[in-house]
Amino acid sequence: MGAELPLFPVQASTMAGRVDALYAFLITVSVFFGLLIAVTLVSFAIRYRRRSRDERPQPIEGSVALEVAWSAIPLGIVMVIFLWGADLFFAMARVPPAPMEVYVVGKRWMWKTQHLGGQREINELHVPVGVPVKLTMTSEDVIHSFFVPAFRMKKDVVPGRYATAWFQATRAGTYHLFCAEYCGTKHSGMIGSVTVMEPAAFQAWLAGGATGTSLAAAGEKLFQDLACITCHRSDSEGRGPRLEGVFGHPVTLASGERVVADEAYVRESIVNPTAKVVAGFQPVMPTYQGLVNEEGLMQLVAYVKSLGGAATAGPGAALASPAPAAASPAPPSRPKGQGR
Repeated sequence: MGAELPLFPVQASTMAGRVDALYAFLITVSVFFGLLIAVTLVSFAIRYRRRSRDERPQPIEGSVALEVAWSAIPLGIVMVIFLWGADLFFAMARVPPAPMEVYVVGKRWMWKTQHLGGQREINELHVPVGVPVKLTMTSEDVIHSFFVPAFRMKKDVVPGRYATAWFQATRAGTYHLFCAEYCGTKHSGMIGSVTVMEPAAFQAWLAGGATGTSLAAAGEKLFQDLACITCHRSDSEGRGPRLEGVFGHPVTLASGERVVADEAYVRESIVNPTAKVVAGFQPVMPTYQGLVNEEGLMQLVAYVKSLGGAATAGPGAALASPAPAAASPAPPSRPKGQGR
């Protein structure tokens, strides 16, 4: 849509133009058929009005061609909308390879973001232009919705689970961030900004905001403070499975089911350890529900990811400046799971 129209925000992401094109098509189709129906209705009302009390209308025979036309044409239009919308939906759902990762926690009434390098922000998010950014999001209290109009990106953030979204900014600038789900009395004040910077400026910002503790390093410290290391040992002698090299790979459960060890699985393993017990282990791990907040859970997830598993290297990861793995990865003898 035209940037000169104040009703429409600028297009500042790779998906913005595609979303606007589908939206324009929907508006055009709606306006066209709305006007067509209105004009036809008025024309027929005038042309076929009853001119006298004695007038009797002549019977009209049905038309097969007309019946086929007004069934096939709407069906074709609806299928175009469906296929176009499905293609756009899947494009927005598939995260590009090697993105820069950012963890987001919604809390009444603020957005808290954490970069892999340890930088933290409240109601702000700094990202580089031209680099895919993956957001792993959750809520500490109620349902929120992460909405950046300039990116045409909105994702509901639900407590107790992770939601994933991504965007790739195409122009530097500062863009509005809103919560698009009513979350309480100060919902209207849950606003922020996304600052898109040139790569060199973003690297300078990263260096200026460095805390010396990466997200994975903070997770490692929490892992040790909670004494998780006593069960999840690297020598396969612990009561819980090894964690090295497991992230992003299938895990065989005691039920025989196989699941992928992704962010949601690791989080569930911490807060509800008996939900998915790994084959060969007993359900002896206590729950940490309420003992570790959402930021701590994300730190633990980042630490497990740093132990190896799914490939994380790439230009986006380099810009995020993650710390090296806290432990030397080794091929696991058992799949990862809850300490049992």
